[in-house]
Formats: sequence, structure tokens, C-alpha cells
Amino acid sequence: MKPRRAARRRHLPTSPFEPPPPAPPAKVFGVADRVTHDKYGLGRVTEVEAHAVLVDFGARTVRILAPYAKLFPL
Repeated sequence: MKPRRAARRRHLPTSPFEPPPPAPPAKVFGVADRVTHDKYGLGRVTEVEAHAVLVDFGARTVRILAPYAKLFPL
């Protein structure tokens, strides 16, 4: 069995509390972009897919799935 995620509550217009902050924008990578990864180090994007990027780190090529938590552009 999978653990259940907490349902995201919607903000009601009559609520006295502030609405939650908007989600941060999704990271966008292009082919030949230089990137750094917390585990693999420096690399270069070789292919961009709908929900993943293929990154060449020299010793290995790794397919990293969105939301790219540990991948940062340089």
C-alpha cells in the first residue's frame, strides 16, 4: 500500500487567512546547458524530454526526472 498524501486545501475567498504562496516556477533546461547535481557533480544536458533530462556527467550519463530537485543550472 502507498502512503496517502495530504490533500491540498483550497483557499476560500471568505477566509480571514492569507492564501498560500504560489508554487515556484518549474525549472527549464535546454540542450547543451551546463548544470550541477548534488550527487553527480558538473554536467551538460544532452537531451530534453517531456518530464526528464539526460545529463552527461563525464563518467556516466544519467536520466533525471522532473521536478529536478537536486539539479541546478550554471
